[in-house]
Amino acid sequence: MAIIVDQNTKVIVQGITGKQGSFHIRQMLAYGTKVVAGVTPGKGGITFEGVPVYDTVQAVLENHQVDATVIFIQAAIAKDAVMEALEAGIGIVVVITEHIPIHDELEFISYARRKGAILIGPNTFGIISSGKCKIGIPPNQFFIPGPVGLVSRSGTLAYEIAKKLAAAGFGQSTAVGMGGDCVKGLTFVEILKLFEADPETRAVVLIGEIGGDAEEEASVYIKEMTKPVVAYIAGKSAPPEKQMGHAGAIIRGGRGTYQGKVKALSKAGALVAEMPSEVPEKISKLLA
Repeated sequence: MAIIVDQNTKVIVQGITGKQGSFHIRQMLAYGTKVVAGVTPGKGGITFEGVPVYDTVQAVLENHQVDATVIFIQAAIAKDAVMEALEAGIGIVVVITEHIPIHDELEFISYARRKGAILIGPNTFGIISSGKCKIGIPPNQFFIPGPVGLVSRSGTLAYEIAKKLAAAGFGQSTAVGMGGDCVKGLTFVEILKLFEADPETRAVVLIGEIGGDAEEEASVYIKEMTKPVVAYIAGKSAPPEKQMGHAGAIIRGGRGTYQGKVKALSKAGALVAEMPSEVPEKISKLLA
């Protein structure tokens, strides 16, 4: 099985004809994702890669059944695109865009929760249920079906570890990118609960990084899980008060340290890898 999305999920792409949207829709289609339509204001009526394009989300819904949308809209106006999708009633919204102003993020994340929608991101690689559906930007070749659930704050680390898992013979049920900003839609805990309930996910890989307390919050739930968790935390050598890549990857006031996260996860029963290369070995021992 998978969580959140599967082979039946019908997807639209907001920003389908832009630089990022036009590249990644080709990869999504190649992976088998059911992209039913795209949205680019002013270009309604054309087709792109065989997909019909509309001016608005509402126009799409008048002609297609839609389960999910992915946002490839520049940061300054991304909030408008997210709110348009949520107001139209779309239940799964994946926000790829980075550098969105934090006040905009707070507004649409709060609105998504009030609407009962699943919002992934922002600043995320998206979500991929291996062999079934990809909504976002992960490289197709690294994600093959298997028993390992993966959730990550980092895209590149998720790709690296997925590649190593696949090389060791362990595919993934679903991989979810929480996103690298300070505020996020779905949390580690919410995603872990979904993996815990998925009968075909036998183990979970959690990829975290310095900054914030999401991993510490996850450790509280991990204590209750029946499925094993392997964790990797990036940023071991990062200096305090210096932002490291992601907006959320910064240690402030002694909070969000590498040591604190490793301690909390280890105490909860997760196996913590010091290097990404150690993750497949630990998974192999757990699933042997």
